[in-house]
Amino acid sequence: MEVGSEPVDPISYVFKGQGYMKTQGDFVDGSSGQGTNEDNYDLEIWEHPPNGQGIVALMALGIFESLEENGKIPHFTPSQHNSAQYLHAVIESLRIAFADANWWVADPSHSKVPSTTLISKPYLAQRAKLFDPSRASSKIYDRGSPAHTHSDTVYFAVTDKDGNGISFINSIFESFGSAIVPKGTGFVLQNRGANFHLTEGHPNVIAPGKRPYHTIIPAMITNAHDGSLHSVYGVMGGFMQPQGHVQVLLNMIAFRQNPQAALDAPRFCIGAEHIPGDKNKRNVYLEEGISESICEELKKMGHDARIIKGYERSVFGRGQLIRAHEEGGVMVYSAGSDPRGDGAAFPG
Repeated sequence: MEVGSEPVDPISYVFKGQGYMKTQGDFVDGSSGQGTNEDNYDLEIWEHPPNGQGIVALMALGIFESLEENGKIPHFTPSQHNSAQYLHAVIESLRIAFADANWWVADPSHSKVPSTTLISKPYLAQRAKLFDPSRASSKIYDRGSPAHTHSDTVYFAVTDKDGNGISFINSIFESFGSAIVPKGTGFVLQNRGANFHLTEGHPNVIAPGKRPYHTIIPAMITNAHDGSLHSVYGVMGGFMQPQGHVQVLLNMIAFRQNPQAALDAPRFCIGAEHIPGDKNKRNVYLEEGISESICEELKKMGHDARIIKGYERSVFGRGQLIRAHEEGGVMVYSAGSDPRGDGAAFPG
């Protein structure tokens, strides 16, 4: 069966956490933004639906928000950025989300994927009960949370003077993809079949005419009160992508970082299986810049944490980000490009 490009309806989650305030004007002149922390100033995060893994980022944000609502975590201050308490909360939120996604993210034309339920507040509040503020949980790994990264993905974001944005990502998945070059074209075909399961009865089991769990996910953020553009962004890197989406977004809205700072900040990555010797799904890789003392605190909480330096930092992905602001009726943009890879931000 031959299937071409298929339009899909994006999925979204309205995030109300971390005391977010309407920030028109932030990061341009150093002001703290306008408005108050009212419900109509929430952010709506948009992702591609399954068979893509964008739902992982939405679920993790919803779990994180539920933890805050129930007093399990605080409104984090700038001094708590990448603290052990903050990292533990985000890591565990992502682990729970990946455990669900490893089962449910599949081709919706072959399996029923309950996307609406998976990102509903009641369901995420129930999943958030798995969180232990003091310890890494061992109860949520039945379905695993594998993560690895490659250098075969391209992402770009584009915006215009009218407040429109495009978030685009493309990948061949493995080095040289499938290694098949159609005659006369000069490009290789992708190798996305690698993400199928071989277990009978699994929603993502390999089958003819079926699409596998797909890792590449562009993202966009809008202001929930009027649908206006807030940000266009993406983070490349296999299963690191939803982890990057969550971390970069929280850097902006919880810690008030500008786009370049939000991308520059040290990250974590869970389950980076391509690093030699990694057979333990509790592994947490911390980018240099996160202190050894924080690493030790996470170890005491049950995480198998270690600091990653030099070239191995490729596990933390590479992102691009454009942030939109309106000041005095004029659209103003700020942007950032990840120093971990090749890229740049250019005005039109």
